[in-house]
Amino acid sequence: MSRILHLLRLSGAASIQDGGRPGYLRDGLSASGPMDRLAHEAANRLVGNPPGAAAIEWGLAAATLRVEGGPVRLALAGACGPLLLDGEPVADHRSFVLREGAELTLGRPRTGVFATLAIAGGLALRPVLGSVALHRRAGIGGRDGGPLQEGDRLTLAGPAPAGEADVGLDPVPLESDRPVRVVLGPQDDHFTQEGVATFLTATYTVSGQADRMGYQFDGPAIAHGAGGFNIVSDATAMGSVQVPGSGRPIVLMADRQTTGGYPKIATVISADLRRIAQRRPGETVRFEAIDLAAARRCAQARAAALDALPGHLCPVAGEAERLMAANLAGAAVDALGDDAAS
Repeated sequence: MSRILHLLRLSGAASIQDGGRPGYLRDGLSASGPMDRLAHEAANRLVGNPPGAAAIEWGLAAATLRVEGGPVRLALAGACGPLLLDGEPVADHRSFVLREGAELTLGRPRTGVFATLAIAGGLALRPVLGSVALHRRAGIGGRDGGPLQEGDRLTLAGPAPAGEADVGLDPVPLESDRPVRVVLGPQDDHFTQEGVATFLTATYTVSGQADRMGYQFDGPAIAHGAGGFNIVSDATAMGSVQVPGSGRPIVLMADRQTTGGYPKIATVISADLRRIAQRRPGETVRFEAIDLAAARRCAQARAAALDALPGHLCPVAGEAERLMAANLAGAAVDALGDDAAS
């Protein structure tokens, strides 16, 4: 008998995401994948999954789930709210077993936006172009090409848990207290010097137009140069900062369009993309320029932190007792901060 994860109740956004489907930009398809890759990998490692395994990504969501056909091992990481197992509190950033018939309730996150719920063994879904990640605008991946809906029943892959000990990690900090680091370009020369200075000194606010495609910001207008705000469309990247005619920046995210005709004043470094993703509408952001060499060091430090996740897992003795490893995420943040200062 197959094990089923039944989504009994849902408010907010929820989708299936894995490592994404890179390699299709020339075909007009961005990679999708998690908005917060560090949280996605932490959750998967907690349940013994390989990097990039399919998981459920929640966006400002609350939900209730029940497993049918046997137990399942789960872990929640990222922007977490209250987590209840049959009405009793369960800690986030640790693995636990949901027994058959038991109900798991996820509350809306206290801070941040995106959380990842990893399922040991993953989900039994058919890949599209090598991935099960939902790309909503393309209508591929996920649950029949769409987001999760209340009442969905997801078939689980892999065996039921066999008595392994629960493990935990220090909660992954959302890193919201520092400027978001960018590398200027590739079209920063399409802006006046005053426009670039505005971008790097002003405080911007996440607007209500923020989703997996891009985050629009309110704040002082960034002045374009004599060439105006149109360019010949060229490729975008996750983190590209476009500035349309309004002068307000837009940071492109996981489900972005693959090309665009607005000049890009900068690119958010890969290590800081989660710091954009975890900002809510109404929250503020400031931008700080670093050079390409520093950005590479930040990327290398974040990759090393992801690779080191398994070594930071620590057995957890019980529901109320969390024996945590050394502060992995804090160490990663310190390392990246040193890079930015160097």
